[in-house]
Amino acid sequence: MIYVCCSLMAMSSFAQQQLGQRSRVQSPVVNADGTVTFNFYDPSAQRVTVSGDFNEIGNQRLNLTKQENGVWTGTTTALNPELYSYSLSVDGQRFIDPANSYVNRDISTLSNIFIVTKSNDDKGHLYSVNNVPHGTLSRVWYDSPTLGQQRRMTVYLPAAYDGKKAFPVMYLLHGHGGDETAWGDLGRASQIMDNLIAEGKCVPMIVVMPNGNPTCNAAPGWWHEGMYTPDGNAFNQRGAKATMEESFMDIVNYVDSHYKTIKKRSGRAVTGLSMGGGHTFGISRLYPEVFDYYGLQSAAARMQQNDAKFDEQMARLFASKPKLFWIAIGKEDFLMQMNTQLRGYLDEHHYPYEYYENDGGHIWRNWRIYLTLFAQKIFK
Repeated sequence: MIYVCCSLMAMSSFAQQQLGQRSRVQSPVVNADGTVTFNFYDPSAQRVTVSGDFNEIGNQRLNLTKQENGVWTGTTTALNPELYSYSLSVDGQRFIDPANSYVNRDISTLSNIFIVTKSNDDKGHLYSVNNVPHGTLSRVWYDSPTLGQQRRMTVYLPAAYDGKKAFPVMYLLHGHGGDETAWGDLGRASQIMDNLIAEGKCVPMIVVMPNGNPTCNAAPGWWHEGMYTPDGNAFNQRGAKATMEESFMDIVNYVDSHYKTIKKRSGRAVTGLSMGGGHTFGISRLYPEVFDYYGLQSAAARMQQNDAKFDEQMARLFASKPKLFWIAIGKEDFLMQMNTQLRGYLDEHHYPYEYYENDGGHIWRNWRIYLTLFAQKIFK
């Protein structure tokens, strides 16, 4: 009993010590003018820098200056409203900011995040948790007979969902290295949907975010393979019984049987980024009359040149008259050429589509924009 009490006292002392260390500084501090100040306490450090997507040049670092009290500090220029990610470098070693509890995982990389917002009409506000009705975000296991697996996906139910009224469904697919947590964590999908719905900018809808890796049942640490290091290619050497596209109707069938959905084409949309955009492109050709809305975001949309089957699939897709075939990509995206070729094919065959191009490359900052735009286009 004495040992237990002493252990608890030691643990409490350690926790208080950690709390005391963390409270030495506040970081980051978002200032009223849109600048952001970073603070880091380490009297023994020789050089401290901050790297983040707030820098105009990707490899540019913000150098922090050491104060007499051992706190390193530095302030950015004024930043546009946005969600930003960053990390610290202390004498050449990468760290997450110990004063910032807000961390995201992108494949195997952890980064801190912060939000800059200046008004209720900007992107920072859209990506924030605001005082609006909130939907429910759940991790759901479903059976995939095609892949022979129990698999995990994330399901967003809008605040108005009560199991009585039927809602349309948007299927939202991640990119290479991602999993069923990517759109919820990195893409801020639930915050975007909550805010768009509350502002009357999009139709209340169910959003389904599946795991797009057919050789993995779920995100790392959430299935029987345990806590392996994610690298974007885990277990690919095993092969799969089918492709993601071929198994996709297992997801649709589960969702239609377990939720109150609009079980027809006009109530279904599918969109995805990068690899997920490629999956969307494949799904559009395999199931041309199941979905009415398609969104290709920075898509790995590989085409089969001079392929009669591909041409037949595309002809069948557009003969079915989908309500929307939407392509979005950044000017600096490394998949721009692939998307340009796809647009050339669509133009050549007079297949209707909408196109959105903006600045930037293959980054989450763009994909959050594309989700925001696509969600406002569908089910109207």
